[in-house]
Amino acid sequence: MVWKWLGALVVFPLQMIYLVAKAAVGLVLPAKLRDLSRENVLITGGGRGIGRQLAREFAERGVRKIVLWGRTEKCLKETTEEIRQMGTECHYFVCDVGNREEVYQTAKAVREKVGDITILVNNAAVVHGKSLMDSDDDALLKSQHINTLGQFWTTKAFLPRMLELQNGHIVCLNSVLALSAIPGAIDYCTSKASAFAFMESLTLGLLDCPGVSATTVLPFHTSTEMFQGMRVRFPNLFPPLKPETVARRTVEAVQLNQALLLLPWTMNILIILKSILPQAALEEIHRFSGTYTCMNTFKGRT
Repeated sequence: MVWKWLGALVVFPLQMIYLVAKAAVGLVLPAKLRDLSRENVLITGGGRGIGRQLAREFAERGVRKIVLWGRTEKCLKETTEEIRQMGTECHYFVCDVGNREEVYQTAKAVREKVGDITILVNNAAVVHGKSLMDSDDDALLKSQHINTLGQFWTTKAFLPRMLELQNGHIVCLNSVLALSAIPGAIDYCTSKASAFAFMESLTLGLLDCPGVSATTVLPFHTSTEMFQGMRVRFPNLFPPLKPETVARRTVEAVQLNQALLLLPWTMNILIILKSILPQAALEEIHRFSGTYTCMNTFKGRT
């Protein structure tokens, strides 16, 4: 038993060195992208914003079928027509992911009409952009139901079949605010932090499930109507991401089977600073960058 433990202690650091070196090589040398031609993709919040761009990106990369979920039929219909014109089979279903029974019923309808979903993209989200004391209780519950619990319901609806097929991928379009919160969006930051923990636990739980994996995407502020009006102090130094960029990098992360993606790469520095700096220093960073007051001009869609 002693020799077994000693052997493990010797092998473990060697494994760490190998995995770090492998990751470093992967950053330099181009990796082979996964073929998506046999995949059926479902995107929640797929009618507009990043969801619409994701549908376009998946279509351009040759997926077999795309399914869009959302709460606004007009947007869903417009995006569906656009994807069909690109030559990809596309369907839409009106579904509120915050409603558990509606998710399960709509998932059943999807399986009957479209077939098995092999890539699930949890993108649907809402933000109310208010402080805790200014927030309506129902609005707070809505954020948690859609942004967090909705991922529980959609994953429970589609993951079992992925495990049976030994072919599946769960994607979460999260936010860097899950790791570094700001004032004025307490509902959003809390829900995204919960969703991040959900995905972290899920990703580890899938390690022994062949053919099924997960990707969590943490983008910086993206220029969609959702966060319209949000302002940082130095917009030229910290420009908002384009939805097209987020969509492209997300699909690439799926094709590379990448578990975690921070956008842009400079967000990695933020996470490191948050881990080593004292709270007072972090507060000064928020004041200097303008994130402390960035939601004061918020006019986004709720």
